[in-house]
Amino acid sequence: MSRKWISFPIREGECSLQAHCNMPPGTFEREMGREGFYGPASHLHHRHPPTGWVDWEGPLRPHAFNLAKLDVQGGCPWQAALVLHNNDVQVRVWKTATAMRHLVRNGDGDELLFIHEGAGDFYCDFGHLPYRDGDYLLIPRGTAWRIEPSSPTFMLMIESTDGAYQLPDKGLLGPHAIFDSAVFARPHLNDTFKAQQDENRWQIRIKRRGQISTVTYPYNPLDVVGWHGDNCVVRLNWRDIRPVMSHRYHLPPSAHTTFVANGFVICTFTPRPVESDPDVLKVPFFHNNDDFDEVLFYHRGNFFSRDNIEAGMLTLHPCGFPHGPHPKALKKSQENPASFVEEVAVMIDARHALEIDAAATSVEVAEYVNSWKSPGA
Repeated sequence: MSRKWISFPIREGECSLQAHCNMPPGTFEREMGREGFYGPASHLHHRHPPTGWVDWEGPLRPHAFNLAKLDVQGGCPWQAALVLHNNDVQVRVWKTATAMRHLVRNGDGDELLFIHEGAGDFYCDFGHLPYRDGDYLLIPRGTAWRIEPSSPTFMLMIESTDGAYQLPDKGLLGPHAIFDSAVFARPHLNDTFKAQQDENRWQIRIKRRGQISTVTYPYNPLDVVGWHGDNCVVRLNWRDIRPVMSHRYHLPPSAHTTFVANGFVICTFTPRPVESDPDVLKVPFFHNNDDFDEVLFYHRGNFFSRDNIEAGMLTLHPCGFPHGPHPKALKKSQENPASFVEEVAVMIDARHALEIDAAATSVEVAEYVNSWKSPGA
């Protein structure tokens, strides 16, 4: 079992004894931490909200993008719009209502599809798997696949470039907490899979180093008759996630980690009760995440810490400045807190700076930076 020596943080002036609880009256707590929420941290108590700016100049700023407005229809996932990227991760948006009559294979890294809207059938080397809204489909590098939507599909594609997806270490919670691996669904070599096998000409469009090569076969290459092993596509729906929570402490986003990759993590926020202790913070705390860029994709529900954010939008908070709840959300949490959070969102925490691509810029909400201003500023 992992363990650590007892140590005590430095204390100076008026401060709480427990992070996110019992703050000195009239103060606003800001966490300044390293390595996301895993490294050393200090909690500073301010007289004013750390996001109470009245003006902002320069390229570093919070961003919001309305991906629902992107016109990215296409019959191939390699036509998906690139919205954010660095050397570790590429985030794309793909909307389609057309059955793919070709296959694709990613030679650059694992692919994680998050189905925001739609339903249909997923076919790959390992068999057939139905999908629906709220599904994650984890596709190992080198897998040939295609989809046949039964309803228009809007998905987020998150590529772990030159890397693989793994599960987080759940530590004291044990391996069955948050979600048991038994909830993973896998493809099957069922009648639906066998029915799509034919002797017609098929293409596999292979992406490698960002370039597409096309290989043509005189038959459908999804002609597997059997397989064994432990490297295959898996499906996880947010509805199968049982979030960790405490009625006396607001847990950091790291408690909701779903997948871990090289240089970034994926977290899933799902519906949960709100903290009931009267002295505990009931919204995400102000924090400097000074080693990670934070991305949130809003899937559904009431986004309790944000104002004027809708399903299908994506926010980017680059490291280097404090962020936290919007002013209205903070005020409501103090005066009339909710008892339950009805929201589902996907978070990407990237260790290295993310570049904003043209597709995202075209649907940016320019006034988002001003939504953080102090009331009356």
